[in-house]
Amino acid sequence: MRSVEVAGIGLHPFGRFEGRTVTEMGVAAVRQALADAGVDRRDFQAAFCGTAYSGVAAGHRVLDALGATGGPIVDVEAGCASGGAAVMMAAAAIAAGQYDTVLVFGMEKMPKGIIRSSFFAPWQEEAGLSPAPAYFALRGQRLMRESGVTKQHLADVVVKNRANGVNNPDAMFQKPATADEVLASRLVCEPLHLWMLCSPNEGAAALVLRAVSSSSGDGVRVAAAALRSHLPGNVLSEATPMSGLVDDDIPPATTLAASAAYEQAGLGPADLDVVELQDTDAARELLSYEELGLCPTGDAAKLLDEGATRMGGRLPVNPSGGLLSKGEPLGASALGQLVELTRQLRGDAGPRQVDGARVALGHTVGRGANASVVILTR
Repeated sequence: MRSVEVAGIGLHPFGRFEGRTVTEMGVAAVRQALADAGVDRRDFQAAFCGTAYSGVAAGHRVLDALGATGGPIVDVEAGCASGGAAVMMAAAAIAAGQYDTVLVFGMEKMPKGIIRSSFFAPWQEEAGLSPAPAYFALRGQRLMRESGVTKQHLADVVVKNRANGVNNPDAMFQKPATADEVLASRLVCEPLHLWMLCSPNEGAAALVLRAVSSSSGDGVRVAAAALRSHLPGNVLSEATPMSGLVDDDIPPATTLAASAAYEQAGLGPADLDVVELQDTDAARELLSYEELGLCPTGDAAKLLDEGATRMGGRLPVNPSGGLLSKGEPLGASALGQLVELTRQLRGDAGPRQVDGARVALGHTVGRGANASVVILTR
């Protein structure tokens, strides 16, 4: 199996862009990635596009606008994990020798308001069991009861990520926040206040992946890319909001994906230098600490209190500002993380650079049913 490297990255800022179509944002990100890789628009053999709300043949529309059609163009939908799923497919195809160079991109122009999906029946939305603030709040309440997390911890996550977002010109929110401001924002669903929830928005991101050659040098490599789906489990775990079985011993999709990625890369949580992970809401970040093995179960609050996940800590989490600063255009979410992590491993992250970063992990969860984990190394 051949090794795979990230040859180029591109990003359209995340936010709201009334005058731009989703195709135009995808084109902007792809052009950047191709230029960064030094690759012509006809020099890649296949393309994978992550998107959930962009309609039929969304990836084809982007590449048609660039005059870059002719090869396979595959649209991939796995909720927030769409980009991670696309990377897994592209990297596997290169490793197997099917292609030498592959373009991976994702874009989204999200409707305003809460994220809704035809995946869930109306009764599930009404009961708060779809990926919406009510469900996030129920999950957060359980985390607080079982892990010693308080509302102050939830506010501290927002403060940390908004502080990081100040240094990210591509983020939707680039102003710091205090814990008092977070707690004073409108209560949406107890314990979650408005500023504890990410904003669905618009944006695009792209990667060029290629087989490692003898001349590749010390580039950024895809050490692992794993996607796993939920197992039927407790209705208030991330395992699924769909089954309602009461069984606390079933691992969530994030843990399944992380275990597979660690095994594939021959690495573990102790080897990580920097992490970009799902923070759809503040409680989700803390839950991700535990599910990714960054700390023992029940110790998420302790990890945060120690300052380990802050800039300058032993394992900075979401130096980009996370979704709480950037917002979340679903199809671009995971790829936006990998653009950030590639910059970190290249040493190109500017004022948010994690010193000496050599191993990075990106994590997204889509619909509560899919989780992707990608590990990059240098």
